[in-house]
Amino acid sequence: MRAFAIVETNVTAYPTVAEAKQAVAAAVPSEPRLAITSEAELASSSLSVGQLVEIWNGFAGVVPFDDLKPVRKFTDRKTAVARIWRAIQRLAPAPTVATVGEPGAQGAPKKAGSSKEATARQGSKKAQVIELLGRPEGATLQQLVEATGWQAHSVRGFLSGTLAKKLGHKITRRKRDDGTSAYFLTE
Repeated sequence: MRAFAIVETNVTAYPTVAEAKQAVAAAVPSEPRLAITSEAELASSSLSVGQLVEIWNGFAGVVPFDDLKPVRKFTDRKTAVARIWRAIQRLAPAPTVATVGEPGAQGAPKKAGSSKEATARQGSKKAQVIELLGRPEGATLQQLVEATGWQAHSVRGFLSGTLAKKLGHKITRRKRDDGTSAYFLTE
């Protein structure tokens, strides 16, 4: 039976309950620690909602949890437990132990900073904008507004803030032969 050890804010998957309990026993006693095999055990634990937020934020945004977003708080304890339990089901215990949140471990948070390699989820508005800007003819502000459904000022803010500053893309604007202004993605 698969089991999970929670030590401080690190969640580790083990193939057996005995291995999870052994890992918990080896942890420093002052740290929050427990071994669980079910959502009910997590719900009945002594972890506070604040500790559940710390656990969630310890793995949100990290492979294989890169689709999850950090939170400031949960609506209630039940929501926190359900979301954490669903998320940790992705951890695979065999053949090696999978740990999340521990510095240097597989799936540990990456160094902060922007990356041009950051990919946009297919079909997302970010992906649509990048695709439009990558065309040889670029995209006009009106085309970007129509594609995203955003206001013009929101599109311009997205171009300069998210794409240029956060992701490091180089965005240029120039006049086309027909006199209209277009934005281009130039790497």
